Amino acid sequence: MFQDKLTPFINRYNEISELLSDPNISSDIKRMTDLSKEQASLSAIVQKAQEYIKTYNAIIENKELISDPELGELAKEELPLLEESLEALQEEIKILMIPKDKNDDKDIYIELRAGAGGDESALFVANVFRMYMRYAEQMRWKVEIVSSSEGTAGGYKELIFQIKGDGVYSKLKYEAGTHRVQRVPDTETQGRVHTSAITVAVIPEVDDVEVDIKPNEIKMDVYRSSGCGGQSVNTTDSAVRLTHIPTGIVVAIQDEKSQHKNRDKAMKILKARVYEQAMQSQLDETSAARKLQVGSGDRSEKIRTYNYPQNRLTDHRIGLTIYALDDVMENGNLKLVVDPLIAHAQAEAISAAGL
Repeated sequence: MFQDKLTPFINRYNEISELLSDPNISSDIKRMTDLSKEQASLSAIVQKAQEYIKTYNAIIENKELISDPELGELAKEELPLLEESLEALQEEIKILMIPKDKNDDKDIYIELRAGAGGDESALFVANVFRMYMRYAEQMRWKVEIVSSSEGTAGGYKELIFQIKGDGVYSKLKYEAGTHRVQRVPDTETQGRVHTSAITVAVIPEVDDVEVDIKPNEIKMDVYRSSGCGGQSVNTTDSAVRLTHIPTGIVVAIQDEKSQHKNRDKAMKILKARVYEQAMQSQLDETSAARKLQVGSGDRSEKIRTYNYPQNRLTDHRIGLTIYALDDVMENGNLKLVVDPLIAHAQAEAISAAGL
């Protein structure tokens, strides 16, 4: 029975409550903190579990009352409502029972890179950045550009920005991959539709405890910043390039005028990339969970297509097609795509867990 699966959660919650009242544990700050966090993580599922058990018992009671001459009609009326409520509670609980991604509450770095398509690809990087900006505004998140490299005809060859806020990674982690755009470029005189692609990387921000990079593992180069077309941005060696020797990961930042600030930014991104690489190596290569992998920018390695002539957006992973591309791109109504992706991931996790 489904309620049997709920018992361990309720028992553990009650056990923690008893432990927290134990004087021997209350003097151990770390143990207290760990137990409090675990109890907080269980509170939602325990609350729903208690509602589920109460509703289930009410259904049993109403079924027994149906034959009662006085209360039978009332019980018969209430029964469908209780059964509907029980089914809804069961689905909510299944989602709560899915193991939580430890990165879900983290802030993120998003890296956009122009791929196949030349200048048009760089212009699309700017369009996608604006889409994420407007979605972030709706979600009340903060966005800060960390590093940028402008395209020769506008847009960006590469753009790295940070998004801070509640549950950022949980919402945007499925954005990683190759995004393909089909549209008529402004420079196209014959009205032909061109196809280009960009890559999106979504990297959770990490702290020093999670990633330990030793000073002797880093090679630092400094050089003069340069802007689009090669013109000098700064007359001092303020740009910084960090290379993580064990992994070969390279981060170069030149947006700040201060070498110190550029180094701090580069170090944060370097740690995040090292963490992401370690996280990638833990994922089964045949698993659909390899959602963070970024392709080479080749248009065939696509997760999503943005077709402007048809006002169509298609996410190929879940077979989702919506004819509201303008709403997504101009208004940042990305929830039209994000919510179905999350729902699909939850359904897959529930199925895998046998719930």
